Amino acid sequence: MYEIRKHKTEIREYYLEKRRALTAEERSEKSEKVCRNMLGSATYRYADVLLMYYPKGDEIDIRPIAEAAFAAGKKVAFPRCNPADHTMVFHFVSSLEDLLPGSYNIMEPSAELPAFDLADSEKCNVACVVPAVVFDKKGFRIGYGGGYYDRYLAGFRGTKLGLVYRDFIVNSVPHGRFDLTVDVMITERGLYAKN
Repeated sequence: MYEIRKHKTEIREYYLEKRRALTAEERSEKSEKVCRNMLGSATYRYADVLLMYYPKGDEIDIRPIAEAAFAAGKKVAFPRCNPADHTMVFHFVSSLEDLLPGSYNIMEPSAELPAFDLADSEKCNVACVVPAVVFDKKGFRIGYGGGYYDRYLAGFRGTKLGLVYRDFIVNSVPHGRFDLTVDVMITERGLYAKN
């Protein structure tokens, strides 16, 4: 287990540095294309509920997807993290203005806002956008090391989406028995079919 964790850390650091090396112009152009491809996908079109995350630093800026979903009348929820046990709950918001700095200085919804019931992921068309530093060709990911999404997705029955720059899909990443794959990856070049 230690070896897997160590290898993941090395890969994470390498790709975080690679992402930081992108110019603001490159990042903006690629992010825009990723968002456009997501909005043109069947996954987005048929989703009644979108579970999003608020981008931080040099992550792909997926806020335009949330804005389009609000305008289309879809339900949109963002996670609220509990650092004590590394769990999270998604809460519905009506705009990005409903988000405030929270755990890890990431924008989060208030605990008072209505929560998405994980059991509903079997009853409606729900898509969860899963953050990552890098994905592999099978849909495994290396995230930021907190385990929040791995815990959450263990009980999730909707579509799991990875939005990623094409150069950040590698042949394979180390994974353990609790690591889950995403169902679909969308890049600036279009949908990426898992191997």
